[in-house]
Amino acid sequence: MSEIPPPPGGSSDRTLMLVLAYLGIFALIPFFVKKDDREVQWHAKNGLVITVAWIILGILLGVISQMPFMGCAVQAVWCVYPLLILVVSIMGIVKAVKGKRFVIPGLSDFADKF
Repeated sequence: MSEIPPPPGGSSDRTLMLVLAYLGIFALIPFFVKKDDREVQWHAKNGLVITVAWIILGILLGVISQMPFMGCAVQAVWCVYPLLILVVSIMGIVKAVKGKRFVIPGLSDFADKF
């Protein structure tokens, strides 16, 4: 995990952009607004990839829940799914604000590619 250097000139909206990066579709705001800040861009891309992963996982859970004999097991996962999203978002925000990167193996590697 690498440290984020202090922003040049003391950008006042940098923290807000780091927070938005892990709030689902709001990650598009820092992605388009802060093109000049490499760390904010990394967190925005990471947040967008995580959001897409949550959407894909939600669709898969929805499909699996319709299968016979799988519905009950998936319903248990559906109960904790929103909590998992909340926990991952909070972890990403806390790490970003502290100057660290929230790396999820596989997902964060994918975010580095675009």
